[in-house]
Amino acid sequence: MSTQKLILTQEVTGLGSSGDTVEVKGGYARNYLLPRGLAIVATRGAEKQVESLRRARAAREVRSLEEAQAVAGRLSGMTVRVPARAGEGGRLFGRITTADVVNAVTAAGGPELDRRRVELPSSIKTTGQHTVTVRVHPEVTSQLTIEVVPG
Repeated sequence: MSTQKLILTQEVTGLGSSGDTVEVKGGYARNYLLPRGLAIVATRGAEKQVESLRRARAAREVRSLEEAQAVAGRLSGMTVRVPARAGEGGRLFGRITTADVVNAVTAAGGPELDRRRVELPSSIKTTGQHTVTVRVHPEVTSQLTIEVVPG
């Protein structure tokens, strides 16, 4: 079982955020992280470049923490309607995706969200109310209620 040292270029749930140096198994790096551009191989030159990215990110996070708390406050009180094609018994033709949730929040006048920060509890395949978690900031999460309606 060989491991590989990588530098994350984007946030990966359960692993870290961009700029973090992580050590993962070779297959995970080779088959998932590297082909999708989520990480780069950690070299001496790349680590120097990442250090400057970390300093910039730390300065941004201090400012964005208050903004994230304000966005989380707006989201927590919202109930968003998501129209979807449904058959008898409320079963959907397909499922609700994170992109559907983001589009519905934007259409309802909510804040702009990144679909990668929306976490669905499981595959939403029925009409009714569902609770979705939104990671607004690494330290701030919010619960959003979506109502899937036939349409």
